[in-house]
Amino acid sequence: MVAESLLIRKSVVLGFALIYWIGVLIQVYRVRKRIGRSPNVKPRGLKETLLWGGWLFVIGGWIGQPLWVGSIPSPFLSLRPFIMQRAVMFLGVLMMVSGYGGTLWCYAALGDAWRMGIRKREKTVLVRNGPYRLVRHPIYLFQTLMLLGAFLLLPTPFSLLLFGIHLLCIYLKAFDEEVYLLTVHGSEYRDYLSRTGRFLPKIGKVIAP
Repeated sequence: MVAESLLIRKSVVLGFALIYWIGVLIQVYRVRKRIGRSPNVKPRGLKETLLWGGWLFVIGGWIGQPLWVGSIPSPFLSLRPFIMQRAVMFLGVLMMVSGYGGTLWCYAALGDAWRMGIRKREKTVLVRNGPYRLVRHPIYLFQTLMLLGAFLLLPTPFSLLLFGIHLLCIYLKAFDEEVYLLTVHGSEYRDYLSRTGRFLPKIGKVIAP
């Protein structure tokens, strides 16, 4: 029974990892076709290159761990009765489904303004509709939700490592994006900053679309 549950968990984590990152490649192709050039996929500068390296590690670990992990490791054995409950597995699946659904919502809101990296000479529109009404970086929020779901399904030290690297990357990337957008949009973006949260909504703050 435990082996069967673990197999289901590994399949869900692997399946969503493939769906998510194949979806990113499709999004790159779609936006590139619409704007006539790459949506800033190639990193610029040492810092962005290191961030891309961190994300590649997270991607590789997210896809690879379900293929090699054989059991819940010893640090989590005492939690096995809780971890292996169907309710916990259902919560993990729900978080991954919600995270990916939220990501598609972000893609729809951004449209042709979606970019992977920063190109300082480029001026994109300031998107404030959909999830961007309340959160400045909802894609990173939904990625985090999916990785939390992956941890509930495969609670290993390696899952925690992936989650920690992911958090570091999104904080650094979000900061760089906000500095760039301040230079591009000035007071308009400063007002947007005051009304929204970086990764979570500010209570009582709603901005017009």
